[in-house]
Amino acid sequence: MSDGGDKKLHAKGGCLCGGIRFEIYQPLRPVVVCHCKQCRQTAGYLNGFTVALPENLVFIKDDTLTWFESSVEAKRGFCNTCGSSIFWTEKKGGNMGIAPASLDEPTGLETARHIFTEFAGDYYEITDGLPQYLQGTPPHVILDST
Repeated sequence: MSDGGDKKLHAKGGCLCGGIRFEIYQPLRPVVVCHCKQCRQTAGYLNGFTVALPENLVFIKDDTLTWFESSVEAKRGFCNTCGSSIFWTEKKGGNMGIAPASLDEPTGLETARHIFTEFAGDYYEITDGLPQYLQGTPPHVILDST
């Protein structure tokens, strides 16, 4: 654990039981909703994420944080006490996906788009008018996370 240095605090969050608490020292990207089967199973419905660079995410408390290797490429962080699904990241590193519901409100976040819509569940429709991508977000659309 570190203290965030002289960076500005932008957000705080944690799990339902309080076993995980963290602070984010960078502006957050708008939320991207993923419709892939793994994200839907992990969340129980839809799953959206904002992102932070790992070096800008400081754990205040992580006693109950457990990582699950959900695929060859990715892992997901959740609370092993209350079950809150909070993080997603590629094993090779890079941005840390953070579930917006884990953030203390007000978050100031907006939802920007939907990805992997070809895998959307048959129990809902996407009707919010936001951009939809059958696969992941094309490189020319990716928003900077810093």
